[in-house]
Amino acid sequence: MISDTQPRPKVAVIIPHWNGVEILEPCLNSLKQCNYANLEVVVVDNNSSDESVEFIRREFPEITLIENSENLGFAGGCNTGLAKSDAELYLILNNDTTHEPDWIEHLVTQMESEPKIAAVQPKIMSSQNPKIFDYAGGVGGLMDVLGFPFALGRIFTTLEEDDGFYDTPQDIFWASGTAMLLRGTALKEVGFFDEDFFAHMEEIDLCWRLHNAGWKVVNAPSSKIYHHSGWSLPPNRYQKKYLNHRNNIMMIIKNYPFAYLAAILPARLALEGVAFVFSALIRDWKRMGAIIMALAWNFTHPFLLFRKHMNIKRTRKEHAVAETLNHMYSGSIFFQYFLRGNKRTRDVMR
Repeated sequence: MISDTQPRPKVAVIIPHWNGVEILEPCLNSLKQCNYANLEVVVVDNNSSDESVEFIRREFPEITLIENSENLGFAGGCNTGLAKSDAELYLILNNDTTHEPDWIEHLVTQMESEPKIAAVQPKIMSSQNPKIFDYAGGVGGLMDVLGFPFALGRIFTTLEEDDGFYDTPQDIFWASGTAMLLRGTALKEVGFFDEDFFAHMEEIDLCWRLHNAGWKVVNAPSSKIYHHSGWSLPPNRYQKKYLNHRNNIMMIIKNYPFAYLAAILPARLALEGVAFVFSALIRDWKRMGAIIMALAWNFTHPFLLFRKHMNIKRTRKEHAVAETLNHMYSGSIFFQYFLRGNKRTRDVMR
């Protein structure tokens, strides 16, 4: 039991931002209402073309503002903030979120419950419909062995209503970059976000590396925030589809040991083919193009992918490989969702 008089660990909230003052303002005002005592808020501006920088300086002078000279994406923006902040715990946060006043306290309490916990995610609800889990992470991220991510409360585009079923804290595979509390010592061991991802799935890659190093990733359902999903990059944009497909394949090649990769990658690429055919049938030209370009990027960067894979091999703890696989869903979420019709995470995982 932690004493009420014991100082709380310092938390640096890192908010990468690129344009959109109208969405940033509610986020910063919401953080002002947070009741956590030892907090620093850091906004990393990725060379916004609107009045974001002037607005922050004028309305929130107490906030630490870091200005990048170019748009480094979500991964690069976060890394800039992480490198220039000094704290025990780091809270990566999207600029399109609002929060319950006690949400950070619940995250820190969960982090302090076990020294091997490296990352904690809150319950993420939809801002548009607060009864529904948010697409970006639900109550915690999961992944099947073929590399398809899903979440407690969300499979593909099906979102569940929060009925209390997922209110017990549990281990997860990945914590959403929408809001994830990270332990500083764990980051020093495995490194920051991979900036080649630019945006999308960089947090899954980071959590995979944490698992490979023997750390744990958990959720804290008592902590609740609200996310305006798709604000920065709407789901129908070509770039979003491209980054999701490209980064997913890159992540698989990077993190799986060769022995597993030889079996997993062909099956994963076959499902990319299935997705391409399905996209053709519904005339989703953007996704078709995204799949082709994502595959082309990965096939034309073999040396980069090989270096990433070997870097992971050098830092991976052999005893953690089996435990990492145990944190994955051993079946195919694609098969469960599209062929068996299981739309709820609870039905798949039982």
